[in-house]
Amino acid sequence: MPASRLHGHHDRPSMVSVGTIIWLSSELMFFAALFAAYFTIRSVSPELWDQNTALLDVPFAAVNTTILVLSSLTCQLGVFAAERGQVGRTGGLLAFKGWGLREWFILTYVMGAIFIAGQAVEYANLVQENVTIQDSAYGTMFYLTTGFHGIHVTGGLIAFLFVLGRTYVARKFTHEQAVTAIVVSYYWHFVDVVWIGLFATIYLVK
Repeated sequence: MPASRLHGHHDRPSMVSVGTIIWLSSELMFFAALFAAYFTIRSVSPELWDQNTALLDVPFAAVNTTILVLSSLTCQLGVFAAERGQVGRTGGLLAFKGWGLREWFILTYVMGAIFIAGQAVEYANLVQENVTIQDSAYGTMFYLTTGFHGIHVTGGLIAFLFVLGRTYVARKFTHEQAVTAIVVSYYWHFVDVVWIGLFATIYLVK
């Protein structure tokens, strides 16, 4: 397939972007199935939810959620820099207006890593409270829904490393690299939106 068709021009869609959107649609169906299973099991075992939701650290999860949601903003700022063809910063480290793709994506990566670390801390605390995947249906659904999302976030972190690595290896920043940054942002925004739904479902709608 010619590069012009694969990565797109100003007057035609990028096949990479279209393919990513189609793939994310299938991922949406996957998470929809997890939501359906969660609500179905909850409807037949409300006593399990009454016992276990009281053990959730909602303020901690809210802070962790805020970090992940804000990472979508930093990711998009990196995309804007990529669209301008700006790879690195033009001023000092604290001159945020001069940041390029690398700086914004590195910050996004750090925020995503903090989210995963926070999720690991929460898992450890819940295990100490005997909320485990084999303990009850609640534990099973809690770890399945949040765990699969965590795996997706980890995949996004790997994608950020790939994009950042290309900017250092390549001799010049190309349109193809900008498209890669854009499709990675699609994925990152997707996992952020899914987590907002999970947070509301698991931590707020008890």
